[in-house]
Amino acid sequence: MIRSTSGPAVPAEARPGSSSHTHLALTPLALTMGDPAGIGLDISLAAWLARDAHALAPFAFFGDPEALGARAAALGLDVPVAVVGDPREAQEAFATRFPVCAIACAAPVAAGTPDARNARAVVDAIDSAVLAVRDGRARAVVTNPISKAVLMTDGFSHPGHTEYLGALAAAHFGMAAPNPVMLLASEELRVVPLTVHIPLARVAGAISTEAIIATAKILHASLQSDFGFVRPRIAVTGLNPHAGEDGRLGSEDQALIAPAIAALVRDGLDVTGPYPADTLFHAAARATYDAVLAMYHDQALIPIKTLAFDRGVNVTIGLPFVRSSPDHGTAFSLAGTGGAQATSLIEALKMADAIARKRFGAGAS
Repeated sequence: MIRSTSGPAVPAEARPGSSSHTHLALTPLALTMGDPAGIGLDISLAAWLARDAHALAPFAFFGDPEALGARAAALGLDVPVAVVGDPREAQEAFATRFPVCAIACAAPVAAGTPDARNARAVVDAIDSAVLAVRDGRARAVVTNPISKAVLMTDGFSHPGHTEYLGALAAAHFGMAAPNPVMLLASEELRVVPLTVHIPLARVAGAISTEAIIATAKILHASLQSDFGFVRPRIAVTGLNPHAGEDGRLGSEDQALIAPAIAALVRDGLDVTGPYPADTLFHAAARATYDAVLAMYHDQALIPIKTLAFDRGVNVTIGLPFVRSSPDHGTAFSLAGTGGAQATSLIEALKMADAIARKRFGAGAS
């Protein structure tokens, strides 16, 4: 079960006014609860219990401490919790207690049974985590899985996490026209889908030369600032079978994709393609590039989930803050059963920490 204790005072070094490097070094990651009826609570508890084994940077959990306690009890876990008023307090508490910035659910949480009455708390956790990063009280956002269908019952109008984070970037960071991009990353593969949460029937109409150029440049910048590639190599898939086979299987590859690649090369980027997607993801092909820009959701996600289903991480690039997430859903059927694997969340926490260090030059946590 969970034992709740009060949190420590914020160290003077972590208060506003510190140097940027010291400040980032002393601020934790902000982990949102996701849908509390899903496995987010399970894997968050498991990640904290594995903190030493994986040398995890401190994180503050934005969510309901009562729901977390009930889930811990259901799983037979003894986890001491520190309910903190400021996520920076997690830095000191993390070694011995699970730090929680309390956001109460409106209704009791039942594992595996989503409740629309708790939709507001799910969104509030995301909002609060982003604001914590904006205000320098956290250095990256890591999100647990949400159920878009549940959130939409509360008026949530965005196709997914990625698009909502773009809206928050506009609202809280002054980005006039944010262009959040979904990057799926693992040791074996990094891949970006150009189009994401739209029906397959609309994909061809959503592809444009301009969108490919803009997305490739965001990917290029992220590969440099977030992953340390000096001159990133980006491979671009075609849309149609065999990349259109010289126009015999569709015109988009020649009319839209090839001109975008040519423009990117003229701008000095190392971008090649369009390649047939069915021959781009085997081991020998993966050795020739650092990331792939694919044309649609499944074209990108099927290969990475095949190669690294439990280890893939969803990173949102093109934002003024770092965000990562496990590359899986709420898995309601596994919630509270002990069958959920925390590997992807652990990798997401590690990746958020690593990207924040590279992007902002933070020192040791």
